[in-house]
Amino acid sequence: MKQNFPLELIQVQKIQAMEELRECNELTIGYGLQLSENQIKELVEKRFEALLENGRIEFGQGILKKLVTEFCDSPYIFQETYEDTLLELQDCFYYFKNESMDLISDDELISFMKHHFDGKCQGSLEYLSGTSLEELCRNTRYGYETDDTDIYGHSF
Repeated sequence: MKQNFPLELIQVQKIQAMEELRECNELTIGYGLQLSENQIKELVEKRFEALLENGRIEFGQGILKKLVTEFCDSPYIFQETYEDTLLELQDCFYYFKNESMDLISDDELISFMKHHFDGKCQGSLEYLSGTSLEELCRNTRYGYETDDTDIYGHSF
């Protein structure tokens, strides 16, 4: 009997990712955010779809747990849109990880995303992906510094 090792590995990764998200609920419940079993399953499935769409692979822990723990205290994330917001953030992360040519670490990219999401983007995922992350990637590719100030010189 021939075994399909890559598929078995993916199943193990999915089970681990689901357990990580269940554990995240212990933290996020304090912020009024909680994922149901169906939402956890959907997020994990979409993670693997996003990886495939962006031509990426991950070994070990993915970025979902990092996104949850980084963004759970945002004043712009609400229970009603929690799952959708995480899905969008996950898609943005993988897309812009590619766009930055992997010159930005996962933690740096997530920190940048959170800083701008809560700052000048005021919770707008469209603004985050359409301007701030585009600028970050463009500046990273060409070796320029990213400007985190507004027209008055105030930092975000």
